[in-house]
Amino acid sequence: MKFSTLLYLLPFLFSINTYSQTIPIYKTAEKISIDGDLSDWEKPFLGPFVIHNSGQNATQKTFVSLSWNNENLYIAYNCTDSKIIGTPQKKDSEIFYTDDLAEIFLDPDGDGRNYIEIGVNAFSTHYDLLLKCISPECGGWKTTMAFDIAGLETVSKINENGYTVEIKIPFSSLEKIENGGFSKPKTGTKWKGNTFRIDYGNTTEYLALQPYKSLKFGFHQPKEFAVFEFVE
Repeated sequence: MKFSTLLYLLPFLFSINTYSQTIPIYKTAEKISIDGDLSDWEKPFLGPFVIHNSGQNATQKTFVSLSWNNENLYIAYNCTDSKIIGTPQKKDSEIFYTDDLAEIFLDPDGDGRNYIEIGVNAFSTHYDLLLKCISPECGGWKTTMAFDIAGLETVSKINENGYTVEIKIPFSSLEKIENGGFSKPKTGTKWKGNTFRIDYGNTTEYLALQPYKSLKFGFHQPKEFAVFEFVE
């Protein structure tokens, strides 16, 4: 199915207690090629992203779609960008300080321990980061890039309106993360997570699909992550 310019908007389903949207991850029987071309992407796109700590409208639009099959999680981003900032760099470069990029955080149990962050810039450079702890309760900020998700695929493609990103994450690799709470999902499984974009264009903006109330840890608010639900 051709990617449509009509992007489906996600109704915000907020929980009074958790302040979390429930974001569907749709199961697919289609073969998804990780090439940055969204013409074969069949599932609806959600968004637009907003400023992560205020919920205000962003200067440029960002939409995301999530899909899954029995082996992999797939994420696609469509980013409007009139001034792309970044360069091709080696894997695990700290591009979050310098480049426009799309990100996803996954923390199934939302406890802020042993969760992952993946970021991809407009030139297909990516990093995968393990966050062992972010709060004083578990020993303070501890992260490592000496960590690799086997089979991870990321590809970006620049177009006349900005850029797109596609990511494939094998569930078999996530299951190996010690004390991460990752297990192979089935229909009805729920994980905590969020999707983001950093835009270093004319105005620097930090964007998220799920905005936050707290400012304590910036993008890293596991207790306020959205709920990703794996659905048919």
